[in-house]
Amino acid sequence: MSKPYLDTDFSVQITEDRTWRLKEISDLKATVDRSDAQSQRVLLRALVAICYAHWEGYIRFAARKYIEFVAIKRKKFSELDRQFVRNYFLPRLAALSTSKSSISERCALIEEILNSAERRFSRINENLINTKANLNFDVFQDICLVCSVPVEPFADKEDFIDRFLLKRRNSIAHGEDTFIEIKDIDSITNDTIALMRSFGDALENRVYLKSYLSV
Repeated sequence: MSKPYLDTDFSVQITEDRTWRLKEISDLKATVDRSDAQSQRVLLRALVAICYAHWEGYIRFAARKYIEFVAIKRKKFSELDRQFVRNYFLPRLAALSTSKSSISERCALIEEILNSAERRFSRINENLINTKANLNFDVFQDICLVCSVPVEPFADKEDFIDRFLLKRRNSIAHGEDTFIEIKDIDSITNDTIALMRSFGDALENRVYLKSYLSV
């Protein structure tokens, strides 16, 4: 896939990625609706698995595309939202915390941070957008922070993400006989789709409003 050089490139790419995911969810839901009770039991388990897969896949894809979009512009850190400076140094700070670094090495890093205003942001650290194959609310919250997306609008979906979607997906993935009720089908699909749309919309707003730039 080509790089998102323009605002429209970014929008098209995350929309196209979301569209095929939503179609798979909608197609599987329609199949469940048309099926008999015995088939529905199996298909509902598959629906939970596919909803989680697309929830994790889309969040990772859209967030990485957003960071890539900003990196392509090669702006100075002084021209960008301060979170990009934090993002750049977070892996270095993590490495220091797990190593026996000297005081001089720590001071050198602090000095580098203090003098980073003229450095240009041009590289994505993939580890910052890490869903850890277990995209619970806490992990999602970290991704929102990295992208400077307010997490408060998603707070009321914490239970859905952690218990309804992730916990059930994990049980199914581990071969447990988890029963999914047909009455839950709308919540499974609609809430997953709404979360994906909301996160994508939040990133698009940052791009079109140029919120990634410093005030």
